[in-house]
Amino acid sequence: MKRRQQGILTGMPFMTHVSVRSFVDDTGRKLSLAKTPVRIVSLAPSITEMLFAIGAGAQVAGVTQFCDFPPDVSTKPKIGYANPNLESLVALQPDLVLAPKEFLKSDLLASLDNLRIPLFIFSGQTVEDIFSHIQLIGRMTDHQAEAAALAVEMRRQIATVTQRVQGQPPVRVLYVLNSQPLITVGPGSFIDQLIGLAGGLNVAAPSAVPYPRLSMETVLAEDPEVLMFPVGPAEGISESEQQAWWQWSSLSAIKHARTHQIPADLLNRPGPRIGQALEHLATLLHPSRSRSALSGRP
Repeated sequence: MKRRQQGILTGMPFMTHVSVRSFVDDTGRKLSLAKTPVRIVSLAPSITEMLFAIGAGAQVAGVTQFCDFPPDVSTKPKIGYANPNLESLVALQPDLVLAPKEFLKSDLLASLDNLRIPLFIFSGQTVEDIFSHIQLIGRMTDHQAEAAALAVEMRRQIATVTQRVQGQPPVRVLYVLNSQPLITVGPGSFIDQLIGLAGGLNVAAPSAVPYPRLSMETVLAEDPEVLMFPVGPAEGISESEQQAWWQWSSLSAIKHARTHQIPADLLNRPGPRIGQALEHLATLLHPSRSRSALSGRP
């Protein structure tokens, strides 16, 4: 019986069936995976939601302290967020780290590179980027079919909402991401795109950056018809900060009492729940075209 040929240096059989898969992240870094990662550390709530939504939750070894959805994530070790503890991260023995570009520090990146821990960086700026990221993570984790099905369902949700508000006069919206200083969303952010899909007109549309600072003079001149406040236990605009807006009585949104809250974890995360976020947005902007109003339900 013929023996299999051995590797010259390792003495192990040649792994002829192994094919290295290559991926390029949103910063242009190339990642090569010789096998499916089974110990993944996620450094963003949106990424964590994607992993669980495609059925890769069992492959998640660690998350940030802000990763709170789905409920199953509560059992995962927490390692920080913008400044994750490197020792804790390494102790989890990850074979892949998935991180957001926005909060990834250069020293952490260098440390992971020095330790030869595979790192892949995401930067979601559009709704289409979110679909791409879901399907990319599906290929990385061997959950391609689940990722594809999720993307199809999300596209269906978005199409349903956009068709419902089609033809409605756009509503001028200010999304208050931060109060002091006043920071909102502008072109180049996925939230700006969602506002448009929901039948809104972002008053910060003339801005040249995704997350611009606005003066009150600009807000008063643009006169939003709706003020939108993200709220939640971990992030969002406090009740006192929301109440402070009532001093600007000349604003249309204040005159007509159109100040609304929306869960921060629903809208601020570029993840698999953006269809639900869009539904929520559209209902607040065009209540007469909401699903319940059209179906005649109370």
